[in-house]
Amino acid sequence: MIELNDDKCMHCGACVGACPANAIYLNEVILDFNDDCTDCGLCVRACPVGALSLIRTRGLKVPAVTA
Repeated sequence: MIELNDDKCMHCGACVGACPANAIYLNEVILDFNDDCTDCGLCVRACPVGALSLIRTRGLKVPAVTA
């Protein structure tokens, strides 16, 4: 999961250009990710101010499917 620190984000668009899944949307006010995000972390590396972080969700419990 990608986490955004809004206080650091400059809305420069570096992350948008780095995303191979086209999962990041940006306007003057908001930076948002859609469901196409694969958590590859390329946007995190592209951010010049460190506004993005990759949060690993290893061990996340998925609810059982009941029929």
